[in-house]
Amino acid sequence: MRLAWALIAGLALGIGLAWWLSRDTPEQAKLKQERAERAAAAMAEDARPVLYRWVDADGVVQLTDKPPKGRKYRKIDMRPQDGIRIDGRNE
Repeated sequence: MRLAWALIAGLALGIGLAWWLSRDTPEQAKLKQERAERAAAAMAEDARPVLYRWVDADGVVQLTDKPPKGRKYRKIDMRPQDGIRIDGRNE
């Protein structure tokens, strides 16, 4: 019976030691959290819808969801901006 208890105690100590040695240090956990936050922010930035503004061969301004090939274009963010922006330029 003592042998069984000794084996159980040894097994429990071995599992506890393996857990203790495999856990992240606070610095490692912080770095992992920062990497995850940066990755999530990058994914959210890529997922935002964008429109492309460009002028066709006839001089007509086009707005499309895909960039034109072989033409200059400007990206237009579809997310509304906070506040009011006044632009007095004529385009």
